[in-house]
Amino acid sequence: MPTCEFNFDGLIGPSHNYAGLSFGNVASSTNQYQQSNPKAAALQGLQKMKFLHDLGIAQAILPPLRRPRLEFLRELGFSGSDSQVLESAANTNMTLVHQVYSASNMWTANAATVSPSVDCEDSKVHFTPANLASTLHRSIEPESTLRNLRFIFSDPSHFKVHPALPSQTPLSDEGAANHTRFCRTHSEQGVEFFVFGVGNSKLKPEKFPARQTELASQAIARRHGLKGDAVEIWQQNPNAIDAGVFHNDVISVGNEDLLLCHELAFVNQPDCIAKLQQRFRAKTGSELKVVQWKSGELQLREAVQSYLFNSQIVTRADGKMTLICPLECDEIPAARRATEKILGAENRVDQVQFLDLRQSMNNGGGPACLRLRVVLTEEEQQAIHQGVIFSDDLFRQLANWIDAHYRDTLIADDLRDYQFARECFEAIESLADILGIPRSVLLDE
Repeated sequence: MPTCEFNFDGLIGPSHNYAGLSFGNVASSTNQYQQSNPKAAALQGLQKMKFLHDLGIAQAILPPLRRPRLEFLRELGFSGSDSQVLESAANTNMTLVHQVYSASNMWTANAATVSPSVDCEDSKVHFTPANLASTLHRSIEPESTLRNLRFIFSDPSHFKVHPALPSQTPLSDEGAANHTRFCRTHSEQGVEFFVFGVGNSKLKPEKFPARQTELASQAIARRHGLKGDAVEIWQQNPNAIDAGVFHNDVISVGNEDLLLCHELAFVNQPDCIAKLQQRFRAKTGSELKVVQWKSGELQLREAVQSYLFNSQIVTRADGKMTLICPLECDEIPAARRATEKILGAENRVDQVQFLDLRQSMNNGGGPACLRLRVVLTEEEQQAIHQGVIFSDDLFRQLANWIDAHYRDTLIADDLRDYQFARECFEAIESLADILGIPRSVLLDE
């Protein structure tokens, strides 16, 4: 396969639940403590991967992290056997139990920021795992994510997997959810667009916290060896953050030479678009196509409810694009009209597909949240761990694995039961064998 963009989707873990841990994520807060359906969630995510695979898109997976992470509870002073640690924590502060059970690593758009080799000075693919310092339940992910990425992308002649940035508030980093790469084709040099919520500007959200900092975005661009003329760093509109747009990928989405965004996506948006156009024109010799929506067409509230901008845009083999939307975009009239506007505008999108991802959507994650985009040359594709590349056979194996190890329903009280913790551990052990990844890697041993 020639140079192409792989979508590494997060395989939704067996502890998928609705704990409402993400302040500023409206869907997460709204569905707090509701019954979840782990088996349905995992199968919905798997079906999305199958849809992309059948569409001819290069598809791979990132495995779920081991949960519950009882080591974290031990660090907080709980002691005894694993079952005693869990029971003691549940009796002391159930929120801590929710934190260590969270399956939020399913949203691999937050796993890391990735720059392809064609953009980097050393001609290697660079990864920086997000430190996710803004939320407790996600801040315990980076070390495990780093282990997984360093196993899958282990060849140092092709890949550079950096550690996460220091886990400090001024360097808060949420990964590719605040990063978009624009290019003429995936194989050519592009412009890497970083969006931050808080920086030197006095403009800040008032209701919800900004999760990406300007300092973090600058540091990642330097780490990856990106050329200055190929980088644009811009501030997210704080009004959008206060409306529930906790990541930039809830208010804008791009692919190759196309940007879709709400008029309230960025601070001083006309200047932002003009600067992107200028850089894109200088780098590629062509025009960046931009489709924008005014608030009269699509309110911020409707953008957050529908997750229109968390849709996934992929380029098919014929050069045309498919927009993959959550089913909610078909059910909310303004969002449905917005998809029709995309089809009618001057761009390469000629197909819109609506997928059922309600289990993920109820926790505030749509199609784009579930995938990490990694552009790989033919040689780089051969250098990655082949066990994570999606195929019809892997689809069948994973569907059977989910059926064998996942519960149909899960409520908050189930997390107290150490038997459920054992079920989760056993599921990850079995998955390691399917993917050909050492158990020591997936179990953090």
